[in-house]
Amino acid sequence: MQTTPTQMTTLSTVLEKLRVKRLDNEFTMTDEGFTASNNKHYSPSDLTIIKTYRFEGESNPSDSSILYLIEANDGLIGYSMDAYGVYSNHDEKYDEFIRKIKLEDRDEQILFN
Repeated sequence: MQTTPTQMTTLSTVLEKLRVKRLDNEFTMTDEGFTASNNKHYSPSDLTIIKTYRFEGESNPSDSSILYLIEANDGLIGYSMDAYGVYSNHDEKYDEFIRKIKLEDRDEQILFN
């Protein structure tokens, strides 16, 4: 299968596309909610998940990760990343927070063209 320039096949490919577009702001979990490089705190109602990417390791299917592309109500776009399954590096608070964020799956072509 030939890969076209717009296909997102690996986590590093997606992260590099985000970096090039200056959308590589990482949302991290704090006691006040998500925060990013602007040091603002966001509640789930301030955020929208605009794309979700899932990756599985080639040699080990349990080596799986998920990247949420997120837009804040102030226009900031960034991501939050987690391993899923038994390797998740976040606690239940993170999972509950992510589930409360509105999901609006947009076409990646809009985001990466």
